[in-house]
Amino acid sequence: MTSATQHPPSPDSVLAAPVPRLIATDLDGTLLRDDKTVSDRTIAALADAEAAGVEVFFVTGRPARWMDVVAEHTAGHGMAICANGAAVYDLHRGRMLACYPLDARDALSVVAALRTTVPGTTFAVELTGGFAYEPEYPPYAPMPEALVAPVEELLGAAGGGQPVLKLLAKHPTMDPDVFLRTALAAAGQHAEITRSSPSALLEISGTGVSKATTLARCCADRGISAEEVVAFGDMPNDLAMLSWAGTSYAVANAHPDVLAATTHHTAANEDDGVARVIERILAAR
Repeated sequence: MTSATQHPPSPDSVLAAPVPRLIATDLDGTLLRDDKTVSDRTIAALADAEAAGVEVFFVTGRPARWMDVVAEHTAGHGMAICANGAAVYDLHRGRMLACYPLDARDALSVVAALRTTVPGTTFAVELTGGFAYEPEYPPYAPMPEALVAPVEELLGAAGGGQPVLKLLAKHPTMDPDVFLRTALAAAGQHAEITRSSPSALLEISGTGVSKATTLARCCADRGISAEEVVAFGDMPNDLAMLSWAGTSYAVANAHPDVLAATTHHTAANEDDGVARVIERILAAR
């Protein structure tokens, strides 16, 4: 990635790249507003991009079951890379197209390392068909249908044979960035570990599985090169994708590491930063 020092941050950096064939955008903190809605300006920009022949991919840490926030605005862009690259979904047909799971043995190795290194860590498991968590793990919302048991049991059973998309590790008090660095040092050899939440919540995927690797596969299937992709993001789980794409944008509200790593900056998610760039791309065509 090119250092941002060569491109001072501005709400509307000038796009200096080939006309893109695909736009890959994160959702939370990037495309979505803080209230988890999509603005009218963004809806129009996404539709205009597809009408102009530019594909749009949603690339998110969210599971497919949380994609309802954009499902009604997908128009032609029904492709979503979910769970930080662990799954590819066709949102129009409601079906999984590909899955790149976390091996349960690797997940157990991460659990053992973090239980030793960071006492007080609790765990949850994102499965292809649902969610499971430890009794001490605080879920995002009430989930009466979820499996509840020690994570060693959940991974041992692997959710009744369901592939594990992500292991989640949460700590009640630790600084999120310190938690990430500590986990990478203790268990990074067993899995991909990243974060996208403002809290101390880690997202753990199979080795070699990231937003970038799955986006690259999807683009290769379409004959699209990295240089023909424009990507948008805001958090550490976006860094691999932003590094891979030919042109990378951080929204103004992005994590400092993302602002420092991206080639271009745009306005914050609350100010339609993604839509502004798409509008300029289409105007340049």
